[in-house]
Amino acid sequence: MDQILALPPQSPQIRCDRSHHNYDLCEITVPTVLDSATSTFFLLDSSTSTLPSTVEKIRPYPRKWEKFVMKRIKELTITSGPEIPVCKVKHNVPALVFSVGGYTGNFWHEFNDGFIPLFITVNSIFPDQDFVLVISKASDWWVNKYADLLQTFSKYPIVKLDDDNTTHCFTSATLGLISHGFMTIDPALMPNSKTFLHFRAFLEKSYSNGRNHPTLKRNSLVARPRLVVLSRKGSLGRAILNQDEVKRIAEEVGFDVIVFTPTAKTPLQEAYALINSSHAMLGVHGAALTHSLFLRPGSVFVQVVPLGLEWVAEVCFAKSAWAMGLNYMEYKINAEESTLVEKYDKNELVIKDPGAYRGNNWTEAIMNIYLKEQNVNFDLVRFREYMKEVHKRAKQFMEMEG
Repeated sequence: MDQILALPPQSPQIRCDRSHHNYDLCEITVPTVLDSATSTFFLLDSSTSTLPSTVEKIRPYPRKWEKFVMKRIKELTITSGPEIPVCKVKHNVPALVFSVGGYTGNFWHEFNDGFIPLFITVNSIFPDQDFVLVISKASDWWVNKYADLLQTFSKYPIVKLDDDNTTHCFTSATLGLISHGFMTIDPALMPNSKTFLHFRAFLEKSYSNGRNHPTLKRNSLVARPRLVVLSRKGSLGRAILNQDEVKRIAEEVGFDVIVFTPTAKTPLQEAYALINSSHAMLGVHGAALTHSLFLRPGSVFVQVVPLGLEWVAEVCFAKSAWAMGLNYMEYKINAEESTLVEKYDKNELVIKDPGAYRGNNWTEAIMNIYLKEQNVNFDLVRFREYMKEVHKRAKQFMEMEG
């Protein structure tokens, strides 16, 4: 192994920061060997052999406050103990170690709890450096789906912690991911002042392969801006029940409309190509709106906000849209446009004042009623008037950017 300069005596070789609400972060500042079979990192530093053993444990997933989720995250061990396994695979770079075992399978969580914190951590700790990603719970389908992103983060093959039975040595290691909050990159907390726009540029680098978005070839005087309507399946809640009429109205006000129904198997290259070449996107609040990250800055993003979901809509998608420079709009549905009026009287608190109804019963009210029971049936007169403004903004963007 390459020699590493000795650290000053006062510098700890294992540093764990547990002061944050969202995450823990541990750093091994000296060469280390990972025994994948036991998920343990050992210090490869002979100076520790005469010192009492140090043991730290960490669950490297940035939702520390959610105890029921963190129980599903594999606990990793760091030790300076004397029994060090023999290194079988040598890496002359550091390791960055984290888990995707929390809400894997939910597109929003995969970015909020995964790739955005990963971007923050890489740019905070490994700017312009090579490193190996060591990932717990990295199933084959997940690795295949996000291969472009993972390869843009690191040129080295990832180490899938759960499928690996050998030992790996690294020049150092960082365990955990730094999170700034829901869908947030705080430039004030970044050593290099990176912003959400830099993350958007990272996505462009990952998925464009150096190509710009497809340019419309039609005469600009007759070209119509492209609107992507995100479609949801009815069994999930928040489906647009009169979607055919919505598409027709959008076309009548001047859009070319593409109805997009993403699934877990939709290749992200294809999703990126579609949305990045569009001028506007509209969809009801839900994980699929994470595709708004693929919109070009300046394009129009319309989030349809069902009853009771105003705060969730803001923290999940509005904040990132503003930070990314999108022309963000909200269509807040009226009670008459929600199917909840078919189940509850319009004078009941659940309809009349969702905020008061939720109270402290956040999870049950949000998940069981406002997310799962509610579908949308647009008032088509109101929707038509709203879409005229959406078209105006999308047309302006198209004329400026193509």
